[in-house]
Amino acid sequence: MGVTLLVFLLVYVAMGLGKLPGFKVDRTGAAIVGALAMMVAGSISAKTAWESIDYSSVGMLFGLMVVSAAFVVSGFYGWTAQKVTTLPVSAPVLLAVLVAVGGLLSALLTNDVVVVAMTPLLVSVTLARGLNPVPFLLGFCFAANTGSAGTLIGSPQNMIAAQQLGLSFNGFLMVAAVPALLSLPLVWGLIVCRYHGRWTSPQLEREHPVVATQLDKAETLKAGVATFLVVLAFVVSDWPRDLIALGAAGILLINRRIASSDMLKHVDGNLLLLIMGLFVVNAAMAATGLPQSLLNDMRGAGINLNDPLSLFLVSGVLSNVVGNNPAVMLLVPFLEPGHTRALADALGAALALGTGFSSNLIVFGSLAGIIVVEQAAVCGIRISFGEFARAGVPVALACMAVAVVWILLIGV
Repeated sequence: MGVTLLVFLLVYVAMGLGKLPGFKVDRTGAAIVGALAMMVAGSISAKTAWESIDYSSVGMLFGLMVVSAAFVVSGFYGWTAQKVTTLPVSAPVLLAVLVAVGGLLSALLTNDVVVVAMTPLLVSVTLARGLNPVPFLLGFCFAANTGSAGTLIGSPQNMIAAQQLGLSFNGFLMVAAVPALLSLPLVWGLIVCRYHGRWTSPQLEREHPVVATQLDKAETLKAGVATFLVVLAFVVSDWPRDLIALGAAGILLINRRIASSDMLKHVDGNLLLLIMGLFVVNAAMAATGLPQSLLNDMRGAGINLNDPLSLFLVSGVLSNVVGNNPAVMLLVPFLEPGHTRALADALGAALALGTGFSSNLIVFGSLAGIIVVEQAAVCGIRISFGEFARAGVPVALACMAVAVVWILLIGV
């Protein structure tokens, strides 16, 4: 048990810090090494390790990543960024449009892929307009995190929770969509207050010319139809969601104009491996009985994870310690909605809102935040930890307050 606990703690230290201290091992590497260490140490057998991986969750996530990648290779994201950021409107209105676009795209497509595709384009176009890109990047990032909480397919952690809890698309939407929508004007208003009078960077205008992005209308239409059919199937059919997503991915990969390799390179393989590794690590830890004992102690202290409000608060704190995906994977196995569909949907929404809304607190609270900061740095724009937090903390706290009120109102 001692070795199992040590490996588990080291893996989640790496989840929180972004790497294993003293080694060049990132989150994905730590999850894979941890899974292998658990097997070598005898904490879990190879057969049990394979069986512990929820291939339905991994399959649905992979399929939806391919669907989102189809929009990348068609030029849709680049075209959208260019059209939006070149609108003849004031900076606050432009921010409002970006917040709306970020929230909507992230609710329908994987938020991390949306942020990866849009960030460099937003930097170049805002600088070309003589604007300070930081408030627009932060607003887009925050909206992507909060907007994605509104649907079952908005983020990887939502998909994991949905598959593990057997959530319905419609039930989840009814519980989570309202607070996700309400979060968007909050994001806009707080960013406007924070950056009032600091919208422009005219000295950088001539250094970043706008690069025209070509939109492949046929491929965009194909991706749009596939997305519509996937969502429709989620809503009206009882087909397994992983098979729906994988079927759409297979159809999109069969293409006479775009190589499958060009689409697959936009799939986040590292995230898929991280999730698979954590399934094994968590299963090995669960076999010790320690998590169950801790859960009983928490119940004795009045913290019941099967209460949506408690789960919302716990997941919000935990996601800023180890990351939103690992937080969901830690918590889901200990949720017991029973046969109550309304409670299952409420618990799933609490997880999505807790991890999605709180992830704007600090840079490392979400993969989207890390992506924005790192890609902005590559483009020559520095967003410090403090800069992110000064905008992110009020946004996160305001959105979480709305979510708490909403959870109390629905009274599940």
